[in-house]
Amino acid sequence: MAYTTIEARQQLLDSLASAAEELALALAELSEAYEQVDDAAAERIEEDLFRPVQAAYGRAKRALAGFAARHGIAARELDQAPASAPGNGARALLERAVAHVQAADDALASLQDSMLPVEVGDAELRAALSAVRTALDHTGARAREVVRTLGR
Repeated sequence: MAYTTIEARQQLLDSLASAAEELALALAELSEAYEQVDDAAAERIEEDLFRPVQAAYGRAKRALAGFAARHGIAARELDQAPASAPGNGARALLERAVAHVQAADDALASLQDSMLPVEVGDAELRAALSAVRTALDHTGARAREVVRTLGR
C-alpha cells in the first residue's frame, strides 16, 4: 500500500503521541505510589523512577511539537492521564507504571525499526527518539529494586 509523505508523517506523530500518553499514565501511577510509601521509599521513587520518566515524557512532548511545527502538521493534543486508583497498593502501582513505560519503549522501538523517522523524519526527531528511550533505560530494574525494599 502506497502512502504519501504527509500520511507517513502523521503516522509518525500519532505513534509518538501514543508513546507519550503511555508515559503520562506511568507518571500518574508513580505519583500515586509516591503518596503510599514512607519517606525513604518515596525519595527513591522520585529519584530513580519519576524523574527519568518525567524527563522522557517532556522530551517526547517537545519532539512531537517540534516535528509537527517543522513540517506544518497539527500535532494531536495529548490525553490527560487519569488519576490512578489509590487503593491498589504501591507494588501494583509500580508494576503498572513499569508496564506503561515498557509499552512506550516498545512503541518507540517499533517506530525506529519502521524506518519512518529516516524516510520522512529529520535528524532532530531521530535524536529525540533515542534520548527518550535512553531516559527510560533501566526503569524496570530500578522499579524492581524499589519494590524489593518496600516495607523494610
